[in-house]
Amino acid sequence: MRHSSSFAFVYLTAIIALWIAPSSDVWARSASSSKEMRAVDTDNDGTIDLKEAQAAGEATFDKLEKDKDGTLTTKELQGRVSRKDLKAADGDSDGTLDKKEYSALVEQRFKAADPDGDGTLDAKELKKPAGRSLMQLLK
Repeated sequence: MRHSSSFAFVYLTAIIALWIAPSSDVWARSASSSKEMRAVDTDNDGTIDLKEAQAAGEATFDKLEKDKDGTLTTKELQGRVSRKDLKAADGDSDGTLDKKEYSALVEQRFKAADPDGDGTLDAKELKKPAGRSLMQLLK
């Protein structure tokens, strides 16, 4: 009888561990995205508006722009923008993004992430693919 209850305890513990592990990963990602949102949400209203997104995008541009030539190359973008998106956003077709082009891309992605058109993005909208795509430009 004792062997049976020990087995049940181990079995139950394993099931709980398997159930908790994925949810802790989700919690960690949620906490991370919440931290990213707080960094952009400068007025602390729980949403990101275009002005906040633009300011964060400009700060990110400045951080990534290592060689101080006023543009971001594919290498400097560090995978934030696909080659296809880079080509579409590159208005002067020089193979790089200047600050104005980067800012226009931030605005484009902001609008794509705002399906209700209220001018703000909440945590739920930022978790969707369009919101995550925007956040790639802001971090």
